[in-house]
Amino acid sequence: MIVLRRLFFVAVGLFLALPLIVVAGVSINEKQTLAFPPQGFSLSWYGEIFLNDDWRNALFASLTLAALSAALALLVALPLAWFLWRRVAPWANIFQLLGIAPFTLPPVITALGLLTFWATSGFYGQPWTAVISHAIFFVTLPLVTLSLGFSAIDRSLVEAAATMGADDRTIFRTVVLPLILPYMVSGYAFAFVLSLNEYIVAYMTVGFTMETLPIKIFNALRYGYTPTMASVTVFFLVIAALVFGLIARFGDLPKLLGAMGEGR
Repeated sequence: MIVLRRLFFVAVGLFLALPLIVVAGVSINEKQTLAFPPQGFSLSWYGEIFLNDDWRNALFASLTLAALSAALALLVALPLAWFLWRRVAPWANIFQLLGIAPFTLPPVITALGLLTFWATSGFYGQPWTAVISHAIFFVTLPLVTLSLGFSAIDRSLVEAAATMGADDRTIFRTVVLPLILPYMVSGYAFAFVLSLNEYIVAYMTVGFTMETLPIKIFNALRYGYTPTMASVTVFFLVIAALVFGLIARFGDLPKLLGAMGEGR
């Protein structure tokens, strides 16, 4: 029975990994062909990401958008999570629902709403609108991780600091911030990785005025396939694995994802 269970999980794992294996194999084709198993071996398509001006500019645009939007999402989520933790009231849950709503809606609905807003306001196509749009779309991720972090804080520590005469700012800086810092880092990392891979919201808000890597891939498909697209996919996967691996290595990943300890 145990052997069958293990074989089942191995089979499921291979089934889920099969598309990634195919894409990785295609990315090392020696010639510009969509073939698997790969015909020859070459890493030149990975070099295209950094050597070709179009792909390099798209990479820089994606990294910039992801870094700025994740930072903005964190800046919005932090005071909101702090407020929800300090003000325990039924009406406060409305703000939490507003923070979670953009991520729970279908992406195309959120993208259409943002497109309508930016077009009506006259700012459609400006690169900074993509930053704000991604921050709105992904604010749920740092909000959830920060809410978990605040819920793990012993309120007696805050009460003790207040008894000693510390004001809210001092309490937040000296007591709360060190305790929630891992949750801030994880929330930023989750928003960064998903923003890096997001296509619909970015395309709806800036169109072709700012070509991120996902937009570049779809644009390049109009002119034919190159293994560079597969290499970009593997590049995305490596970044995601690296970020989440660092979180798992230096943080409590199960707890950051919402798992509770046995004694809770």
